[in-house]
Amino acid sequence: MTVHDALTDFHERDWQTTRDGTLRLALVGLGWWTIEKAIPAIAASDHCETAVLVSSSTAKAERVAADVAGEGGEGGGDGVVADRPRGLSYDEFREGDARGEYDAVYVCTPNALHLEYVEAAAEHGKHVLCEKPMEASVERAERMVAACDEHDVRLAVGYRMQTEPAVRRARELVREGAIGDPRFVHGANTQRLLDIFDSPDQWRLDPDLTGYGTSVMDLGVYPINTARFLLDADPVAVQASMQSNHDAFDDVPDEHAAFIVEFDDGTYATCTASQNAHSNTFLEITGTEGTLRLDPAFHMETDLSLTVDGSTVAVEGRQRDQMRELFDYFAHAVLTDEPVSLDGAHGLVDLQAIDAIHRAAEDGERKRLD
Repeated sequence: MTVHDALTDFHERDWQTTRDGTLRLALVGLGWWTIEKAIPAIAASDHCETAVLVSSSTAKAERVAADVAGEGGEGGGDGVVADRPRGLSYDEFREGDARGEYDAVYVCTPNALHLEYVEAAAEHGKHVLCEKPMEASVERAERMVAACDEHDVRLAVGYRMQTEPAVRRARELVREGAIGDPRFVHGANTQRLLDIFDSPDQWRLDPDLTGYGTSVMDLGVYPINTARFLLDADPVAVQASMQSNHDAFDDVPDEHAAFIVEFDDGTYATCTASQNAHSNTFLEITGTEGTLRLDPAFHMETDLSLTVDGSTVAVEGRQRDQMRELFDYFAHAVLTDEPVSLDGAHGLVDLQAIDAIHRAAEDGERKRLD
């Protein structure tokens, strides 16, 4: 296969079959990600509307609602922020207030608080898009999947890389044999958490809220899940090492982490993740005939290059708002009753892998996934 052959006939939204319909969303958790990333993405979307905002108090939710009202339509999309979204407290949301004013729920709270709001949404008969990782432990994620199954609602996990056009193009290239048979994956996802948040007193460094740790839970999940998506493969065993030296990371084991993931197709992935290193993000797949590289990969910008027979080309494509793509993908699936690749059962596998990575690092042994 030539590079030219591999790059033809690709559609950025290969999943889209209609531009009709709007999904009214309740956004649970009004931290910086929801306010700075999610709400603008919804406003620019084709299929979504912010209808309800949920926070620690009704007053806070109403303040945010007042701030964001009227911001719809930016970025060329058809979606809008409602004239004035309804503001609810967490208790009011759990009790079912305003349940007739939204169709689905986006949960973006600290990891260990996902379950209670997903369970509440399921009990109210609402579909759920939950941020990754699904929860703080495998057991709690299993309860989340069971709750959504019991109430016959859709559960999706916020793997925005799966809806990023460059990543979907890379997956298609792998499937078409552009790099031959995949053999190895190399991935890195690092950042300086303490440069993003001034104080170490925040939830990603609190094991009661983050789960098994910080770097693999928050950052390492990206190369794990993106490799799974590109290879159409699942992890079967892991090896790992990790350490924490900085005082701010005393309560979590993985200030820095390195791990190997063995996939069921025979491919190996070697990955690094750190919440206290220079920002670096890439994913590279090497096959028998060539290499695909996403660089940068995971920090809201993604570029793709392909190397075959000694010839390297940058795969052209404009940068897309990854959260907008995620919201539209989820809404489109709900509106058309189509399946999603990033469902709850899929997300549960990542938590099983992360759990195994932490156990492997703790005793220095290779761990098979249960």
